[in-house]
Amino acid sequence: MKLKLSFWQIINMNVGFFGIQYSFGLQQSAVNPIYDFLGASPDQLPILNLAGPLTGLLIQPIIGAISDKTWLPKFGGRRKPYFFIGAILCSIALFLFPFSSSLWMAAGLLWVLDAGNNTAMEPYRAFIADTLEPAQQATGFQAQSFFTGFGQTLANISLFIFPLVFVGTTGKLPTWVFASFFLGAVCSIGSVWWSSHTTKEIPPTQEELRKIKEEPLGILTPFTDIFSAIKEMPKVMWQLALVYLFQWYALFCYWQNSSKSIALSVWNTTPQKDMKLYGEAVSWTGLVNGWYNIVTFLCAFGLVYFARKYSPKMVHFTCLLLAAIGFLIFPHIENKYLLFPAITGFGIGWASMMGIPYLMVINNIPKERYGVYMGIINMMIVIPMFIQTITFGYILKNFLNNDARLAISFAGVLLIISAVCTLFIKTKKEELSE
Repeated sequence: MKLKLSFWQIINMNVGFFGIQYSFGLQQSAVNPIYDFLGASPDQLPILNLAGPLTGLLIQPIIGAISDKTWLPKFGGRRKPYFFIGAILCSIALFLFPFSSSLWMAAGLLWVLDAGNNTAMEPYRAFIADTLEPAQQATGFQAQSFFTGFGQTLANISLFIFPLVFVGTTGKLPTWVFASFFLGAVCSIGSVWWSSHTTKEIPPTQEELRKIKEEPLGILTPFTDIFSAIKEMPKVMWQLALVYLFQWYALFCYWQNSSKSIALSVWNTTPQKDMKLYGEAVSWTGLVNGWYNIVTFLCAFGLVYFARKYSPKMVHFTCLLLAAIGFLIFPHIENKYLLFPAITGFGIGWASMMGIPYLMVINNIPKERYGVYMGIINMMIVIPMFIQTITFGYILKNFLNNDARLAISFAGVLLIISAVCTLFIKTKKEELSE
């Protein structure tokens, strides 16, 4: 039987998402500048970010499918063992990342970091769907959105504050990189431990336990479960996949190019022209990205109200348009302080992206397959990212003149297309009303 939890119990169960998203915030705002410090050219960045989409494509649906058939009470239950292992991998990779002495060492550690993040992410979302009754699922998913904003805020603000405190370089990288990543290592394992300690998983029913015993895990079991789930996938998930195609391609364009866009529009510099000035731009980018994540956690729970009053679809459509407007304005701003109001729209959009789409599909998914379907939703996220990593370098070099500002504008156009596609999504309630 699903539980009715208090608001603070829902917060406790989602604290672990804070550490996972601190790690993700460093990936968004610090990894690409580290690549720049280690000598990467602009058109190399997409391929150097290949770890995220590929590990997500391979790991999340497999872990989700395996967790559906898991019950290990000595190790926490069905989902906890996986997101705890993921947190340990993240902490190890975050600790080692600042010691990168070459571009390819940094890229290799990003693979380990992404593997950890992806091992943790979808079992955590399935944990929410497993535990909460339908009336509380909106609060549960938006609590994850809140901690997404909070964790990424801390990660991005550290990129502004730590360079003021930890000056100089250690090895090939600025000393502040060590402080930011070491803090991330502690947050990753510490916050997941807290959620694991404070929230128990609901034991499977006798019928569910019988099915788990009758269908033991084999090497091919996760793959057959994934293919079966895709074959039987509800129509609404195919519609969401089209939205995600443009949405997540756009976001990867922003995260890879935001620092260089700000460096060009505000400081009129590049990493090759003036590394010191570019370092100032990276620090300011951390503050700007920190601001959009502050907006995310401030408005996350407010979106629950609008989703209930109107519909999750209309909320997501509106939030995507606000994010698109922000991206279209962003690269034309020369005053560094005006970057904050410009990126506010993306903060609202990011709050929706991290929670609202799950409300559109959760009632169409059989509860015994939450894990595998949450993994498939992540495939819809990482496939556009994978496409971006292998195509955008060519687009940026041959059509956008290797100009990071044009990359951000390109992302804004894609978000408009994504918003329009959202209008074509039909949830179960809408289908019944026709």
